Amino acid sequence: MSDNVLSRSAYSAVINQPVDKVDIAEWLFSLPSDEYKRCCPPDHIAAGSTWTDDGRRMSINVEMIGKGLVIQQYVAEVAEPNHCRMVSLSDVFAPQGRSRVQVIWDLSVEAIDETSCKYTNSVVSSAPPEYVAWLAENGMTIEQAAAARQSASSDHNSRETPLFAASIERRARANAGK
Repeated sequence: MSDNVLSRSAYSAVINQPVDKVDIAEWLFSLPSDEYKRCCPPDHIAAGSTWTDDGRRMSINVEMIGKGLVIQQYVAEVAEPNHCRMVSLSDVFAPQGRSRVQVIWDLSVEAIDETSCKYTNSVVSSAPPEYVAWLAENGMTIEQAAAARQSASSDHNSRETPLFAASIERRARANAGK
């Protein structure tokens, strides 16, 4: 297993708005917690946004991925209207205890035609050294953890992607009316 990747998934959905009307960063950093919950029930628990001490945008998401409660503190590496790349060292509370995984969440849109665009929701999680040690302490291999995480994360992402796209579309329509 290269780079201790635990899971990798990417799903896409159509947004029925022109790409120049979509602003993923604006949507993400003003997403109400209740709207976040509607984007993957019952997995999504809460969301909010804030800033890091050094002034970078941050999205905080609380959700269930499989059997683990995950608290993600995504820091924006890229926060543009058509692309956000968010990186988190996420706390995971599993039946075996607590650890952390790194998660890279990449949200993007690209034009399909003049009236629609394709939203892609990509998520890659990997095991930092503390997670690898935690696995060993709990008698698990990284391959076992990766199989479980791949299944759970892919299922989660497949369900949230079309709901995120619909939410982004609603926001684009609302902003167009202003």
